[in-house]
Amino acid sequence: MTIYFYTPHEEPYGCFSNFSRHGIEMDGSWWPTVEHYFQAQKFAGTPHAEQVQRALTPKQAAEIGRNRKLPLRSDWEQIKDEVMFKAVLRKFEMHHELRTLLLSTEEEEIVESAPGDYYWGCGADGSGQNKLGKLLMQVRGLLRQSTPQEGKPEQHDQKKRRRK
Repeated sequence: MTIYFYTPHEEPYGCFSNFSRHGIEMDGSWWPTVEHYFQAQKFAGTPHAEQVQRALTPKQAAEIGRNRKLPLRSDWEQIKDEVMFKAVLRKFEMHHELRTLLLSTEEEEIVESAPGDYYWGCGADGSGQNKLGKLLMQVRGLLRQSTPQEGKPEQHDQKKRRRK
């Protein structure tokens, strides 16, 4: 069964939204949401990035990031998918409860049901690229590989125990 999400308040999968209030530490800084980080990277190294980081809500961060009066970094179109991937991966690495929920989706398709977004979401008619949903499924696969099976601790955990 396909899993749809869009707003951060939807249960149980709203936390998959980049607007969910699950902060991340990236590049030596704290970001209130993945949306804050993603939008700020459009202006990395400029005062506009700091403005996005200080935005009170993810919606405000998105509005600043989508303001075409502000100069985008020249390589944005080439790097935006990788920026999103790293931020989403970090979110699920940092928040155990989210990782557990994502892994519980097993092999189900995940779709961002964003009616106005045909790139990151599925769009109003379902014809969108659903890049965020696909990215979440990719992150799920990576986390599955790095998450120890019950009763089978990861090798680096065993090394930590030996050092004590």
